[in-house]
Amino acid sequence: MAVTDRQTVGAARRKSWQRAFAVRLFTTDALVVSCAVYGSQLLWFGFAPVQLVAEGGLDLRASYLAVSVVLIVSWMVMLDVFATRDHKVIGSGTLEYKRVADATIRLFGSFAIIAFLFKLEVARGYFLTALPVGLIVLVLSRWSWRQWLRKQQKAGGYLSRALLMGERQKATHVAKTIMRAPGPGLLLVGALTQLDGHSKRPIHGVPVLGGYDDLLRIVDESQADTVILTGADEINPEVMRRVGWELDARDIELIVAPALTDVAGPRIHARPVAGLPLIHVSYPAFEGARRWTKRSFDIVASSLLILLSSPVLIGVAIAVKRSSPGDIIYRQVRVGRTGEAFGMLKFRSMVQDADDQLESLLDAQGTSDTPLFKVTNDPRITSVGLFIRKFSLDELPQLFNVLIGDMSLVGPRPQRAAEVALYDDAAHRRLIMKPGMSGLWQVSGRSNLSWEDSIRLDLYYVENWSMTADIQILWRTFRAVARPEGAV
Repeated sequence: MAVTDRQTVGAARRKSWQRAFAVRLFTTDALVVSCAVYGSQLLWFGFAPVQLVAEGGLDLRASYLAVSVVLIVSWMVMLDVFATRDHKVIGSGTLEYKRVADATIRLFGSFAIIAFLFKLEVARGYFLTALPVGLIVLVLSRWSWRQWLRKQQKAGGYLSRALLMGERQKATHVAKTIMRAPGPGLLLVGALTQLDGHSKRPIHGVPVLGGYDDLLRIVDESQADTVILTGADEINPEVMRRVGWELDARDIELIVAPALTDVAGPRIHARPVAGLPLIHVSYPAFEGARRWTKRSFDIVASSLLILLSSPVLIGVAIAVKRSSPGDIIYRQVRVGRTGEAFGMLKFRSMVQDADDQLESLLDAQGTSDTPLFKVTNDPRITSVGLFIRKFSLDELPQLFNVLIGDMSLVGPRPQRAAEVALYDDAAHRRLIMKPGMSGLWQVSGRSNLSWEDSIRLDLYYVENWSMTADIQILWRTFRAVARPEGAV
């Protein structure tokens, strides 16, 4: 069947914005890499030409300028080899940043091996400056472009027009998941499902445009460029293969959404077996090297943050002492890893013995039997307490909890025993990791989150922990503190 211009307009639109965005990333990457490499050369050698020599005095007739050119070209090639500008990874998640880091580290590792094998006398400072500076600025530039992309997507641009195809219940689950995720890059323009008495009822706000047999017609009429297959008994392997051929003829992307929820990429491993694309899912593990890495990072980072924030700690302590009678530090019992209780430290932001008034205040607003105990317009908060809460300065003493091992810099939300008593079986999985000063719950809405969203985000973090994700959450935390919306 001939493919008309109308049939290809959706795919052409998708490819156009993807290509335009990839060009932007390529240009920025080239600028960052060039500045990092040439900047390192100027820092160590200035403008004087310096020759590269091998052991024994062999003159290679190559200057560091030539080395810089080779390094820049190789760096750009590695970023392309690791598919760091692939439209499937840009815009959300940590995989893009991980690929940038992997490409950079592998490149410099290769250069180090070559220098060792050929006994080249390469200035170590030259590489040790270019590597971290280039990597950090590359990640920051990618993050900046991601923020720009999300603004464009909120305005209705740079989006893939997607159709859902599958059973109503499965399609509803996928629609909910896509719509609640920040910056998915997908605009759900319609759904195809089994035709029954409820066929015209929207699926989580997505209009039902027809049945499975209407796929090609609806793709053309809606100018969709992506089809998301959510699963259905009526769509057997033979039908799926035929659908794939037809979509390929129109250059329409086909996405298969498995019945897996909140599982990140590093835990998913695809393996073809006899033509079947089997998906292996690794279980979360926090022992051995992974636990040691996280703990080492906590010790080093908390020690450094305590040192850097010591003037602020002293200033807040003085302000709290002068604001009202009572202790400077407030110690509250929270539930930590494996259900063990610990004393979480905070600067006192309320009147002394404020906990004695909590139950009566919760009863007055009718929320004594719900999780996330919060008092609306809490009268116990002091004027200084209101300020330090707004900028999360009351949380700074928890750096000492991190240092001694009760907490982590990033982790699930630490909660009271009364709140833990309300957990169901799923929520109890939050307790397999140490609670954190910050977490997905804080950078995704802070105190404005519902109980269900708080649990969902904490479980996602526990199930998909990585060091890269921790660093990203800490960065988002600093931004959230600098722009305090929803702090309590």
